[in-house]
Amino acid sequence: MKIAIIAPTYLPARRANTFQVMKMAQGLVAVGHKVRVAVPAADRRLGRAKWEDLADHYGLRLQFPVDWLAAHPNLRRYDFGLRSIFWARSWKAELIYTRLPQAAALASMLGIATIFEVHDIPKGKIGPFAFHQFVRGRGARRLVVISRALLEDLVVQLGAPSSPPFTIIAPDGIDLQRYRDLPSPRQARLAINQMADFDITFSVDRFTVGYTGHLYPGRGVELLIELAERLPEITFLLVGGEQNHVHELANLVKNKGLSNVILTGFVSNTVLPDFQAASDVLLMPYQYRVEASSGGDISRYLSPMKMFEYLACGRVIISSDLPVLREVLNSESAVLLSPDDVSAWAKTIIELCERPDKRENMSNHARRQARQYTWEKRAGSILEGIIR
Repeated sequence: MKIAIIAPTYLPARRANTFQVMKMAQGLVAVGHKVRVAVPAADRRLGRAKWEDLADHYGLRLQFPVDWLAAHPNLRRYDFGLRSIFWARSWKAELIYTRLPQAAALASMLGIATIFEVHDIPKGKIGPFAFHQFVRGRGARRLVVISRALLEDLVVQLGAPSSPPFTIIAPDGIDLQRYRDLPSPRQARLAINQMADFDITFSVDRFTVGYTGHLYPGRGVELLIELAERLPEITFLLVGGEQNHVHELANLVKNKGLSNVILTGFVSNTVLPDFQAASDVLLMPYQYRVEASSGGDISRYLSPMKMFEYLACGRVIISSDLPVLREVLNSESAVLLSPDDVSAWAKTIIELCERPDKRENMSNHARRQARQYTWEKRAGSILEGIIR
């Protein structure tokens, strides 16, 4: 099947939605479909990126075409939504797949077979209107939501259809091939010490706990720093974050005199598994309010890609006990704790440090659980009953 994916924002970028779109595109290619991705660009000449750069940035193994379409920054993606539909028609796409409400609404109203993926409650006046236009349009084929909690609120607030096969719940996924044959934590730390692109020196034999991802408010940075203060004998590896957030955090670490915190800043998705593998334990210290790049609160609905990466990495996960995370995690694959109980987090880290047998058992379960969440399986379940 020829599938046109309409991206919600420009790329390459560090926003999670661009990673999710590109990983999903690769998943669709992996199960045998022809895929093209349309991306908004204020200037098509400036918007283009080489495939090699995109593959490194997003950690992609399979290639597919990416087209940059003009989008005026003041038109709120409406021009891009319309232009991308003409683009899909000119390619003779059999299906449009998008997270962009404007494109989903227009395509469905025009009778073009469309899948709309939703990660949050549509906001403002236009968001709910576009959602309803998609659902009512002749082209609507499937509504995809990332968590049960989101579906429940869509039903209550917008009267969304909740029954399969039209509506399905599909959490984010993982590219398992990139997590096969990972080195041990010690071996990974040795390898990172030798990477020319990073000025990092690990004490390779020290127990290491890691965090990967953005450093926006609500991601638990304050909890991570407090844990580092309480556990000076343990290394804390923090990977990711925008430059301004990393700079602020580096100043905080310096002012507190912490020598056990390593900040890498952003690393390409290609090498991300190596950094995750360098940790003995991986942390998801989400708070009760989690800020997205847009500034909105996503704590009720989130399906973080790092959760599936952590599972595939085969490291014990210590996570905040948010209801939405329990849709995937359980006590066999993770330790779930209150995000405001620092003592419990510190105690758990010490226990796991002293119990390699427990780490091994939980790690094995995590690897097995990760197999349920490949992008290929996600693509197959979303297209089930749609492909001819």
